[in-house]
Amino acid sequence: MPLSSSPSINKLSGDLVSELQTIAGPHPGFRPVHARGVLLTGTFTPSAAAASLSTAPHFHKPSTPILARFSNTTGQPNIPDNDPNANPRGLAIRFVLGERVHTDVIAQSSPFFPTRTGEEFLEFLKAAVAGELGPFLGAHPAALASVQAPKPTPASFTKEKYWAVNAMTFVNGQGKGTNFRYQVIPEAGVEHLDAAAATEKGADFLHEELAQRLAKESVSFRLVAQIAEDGDVVDDANVHWPDTRKVVDLGVVKLEAIKEDAEQEQKQIIFDPVPRVQGIEPSGDPLLEVRATGYLISGRERRAAH
Repeated sequence: MPLSSSPSINKLSGDLVSELQTIAGPHPGFRPVHARGVLLTGTFTPSAAAASLSTAPHFHKPSTPILARFSNTTGQPNIPDNDPNANPRGLAIRFVLGERVHTDVIAQSSPFFPTRTGEEFLEFLKAAVAGELGPFLGAHPAALASVQAPKPTPASFTKEKYWAVNAMTFVNGQGKGTNFRYQVIPEAGVEHLDAAAATEKGADFLHEELAQRLAKESVSFRLVAQIAEDGDVVDDANVHWPDTRKVVDLGVVKLEAIKEDAEQEQKQIIFDPVPRVQGIEPSGDPLLEVRATGYLISGRERRAAH
């Protein structure tokens, strides 16, 4: 996972990391967002349809080991699970394809992102720090929609739906490209708490519930792809495709256990928004390279702090 070949993107991503750290406060060794989380192990079993869409290796094996991480949104490592500011929740999935070979899905429990570009996101963060978010939102309707979108607290990490906001492109054996966005759907169904019920929960209720659930049974999600049609915008995370678009089942993500003694590994692992694997290519979404570079910069800082 390299830094960008563009000095301007490296600078922009570094500025974004610094601004996020300003908002969350200094927490060396932790992510500037999604600081509190839990690392899990499991397996991915592909559907037959996945192999027809892409030559990606995990779509052509009987199963692939995975690492997954549920998280709360902010950069505060001790944010209570019942704090509304911990929404939306995050889910990152790593498909372990070999020694230092992998590809990731990075998703959140909201299909919204406040801006189309990294430059606009930096403006958004600076406005928030300066207490001038109102004027920014007034001039940026997509950011306003993102801020105002419902972000309810889930009853469980395992009873939430997660969206990857950036489009990708599958490439199959015939060279055909298919634009898509990932969604991760719980087989147990979606269950949210209203504000009053969430307030009554304990500060660690999501992490405790997850540990109790996995002590008894594995938990499964369906990994699906929402397929773009000709003319759909694929380079703007703010533009949502209609719900009528075809959704293809890619397989089952089975979470089997919380990874033991994983506190250090959780801080070391750097998830990557760019697929970097045969059969899956990034779209022209300008956020992808900025996000990947920012993740690497903050990841290197975390590693240096331990």
